[in-house]
Amino acid sequence: MTTRLGLGLPQMRQYDIGKDAPDVARAAERMGYESLWVFERALFPEPATQGLYGIEGLPWPDSYRSVAEPLVTLTLAAAATERARLGTSVLVAPLHVPFQLAKSLATLDAASGGRVVAGFGTGWSHDEYAAASVRPFAERGRALDELIGVCRAVWGTDPVVYDGHVTRIASAVVGPKPARPIPIMLAAGSGRARRRLVDHADGWLPNGVGAEAVAEQWRLLRDLAEERGRTEPIRTVLRVNARHRAAGEDGAGRRPFHGSVDQIVEDLAAHAEIGLDEILVDLQGSLRDAEELKDVAAAVYEKARAAGV
Repeated sequence: MTTRLGLGLPQMRQYDIGKDAPDVARAAERMGYESLWVFERALFPEPATQGLYGIEGLPWPDSYRSVAEPLVTLTLAAAATERARLGTSVLVAPLHVPFQLAKSLATLDAASGGRVVAGFGTGWSHDEYAAASVRPFAERGRALDELIGVCRAVWGTDPVVYDGHVTRIASAVVGPKPARPIPIMLAAGSGRARRRLVDHADGWLPNGVGAEAVAEQWRLLRDLAEERGRTEPIRTVLRVNARHRAAGEDGAGRRPFHGSVDQIVEDLAAHAEIGLDEILVDLQGSLRDAEELKDVAAAVYEKARAAGV
């Protein structure tokens, strides 16, 4: 069985979001991509007080200067498609008021006929937390726990009741309900985050940092699930932040998923052997416009399928 493939939607400043997001979504669904994905980057600090991913000295990419709001982008894609699943990889959970996010995701799922996949993470940017978070950076894990609890409550049967740190719902009818249970997936790298995933989430959103590293993370997660008595399968969607370059432009020491279409597909094949359910290919950052994004996405899909990915 081949690995399912998804595509990252255009959100960066070189794209016309209102035109390009639905256009790329329609084209990707026609190509055969089974899912469409967005990510969250709330702002671009200038000057940067913190390195990318919290790593000192690592600069933020210029493409992060303008990243369209993820749920608006996903709604544009939902209106333009019929079958593709609609996922977030990831929403930075503590930047959102839990009840409002739960209500928005339920509405999008109802409107799209049950296609939403809710991917959450805790983020790393102190500047984003200062601007938008509902709880301090030090409480980001507890904020994610509450968000998951609120979502489960709001998406469940009425009356909805929840008593948390930020959210208190005494007893209420909350609609619309999702068309079907929305899967919650987490980007979990630490031991505590993996435990949260095993105990409270439906799936895992790893990053494509190299096949050996991802395979080891996947082994640790499965071992933990067995240790904690989890019997439900863990759904997996690997995020691949690919940078396309024409053949012949690649030097020594190439990073995974950085290179020509053939090299990207070679890396996809290596990661597919891990046995994950799905791979999300996000190509948008290195491309000029939506036309180039569609062309490269089509080439990646066709060659990946020809290679048995």
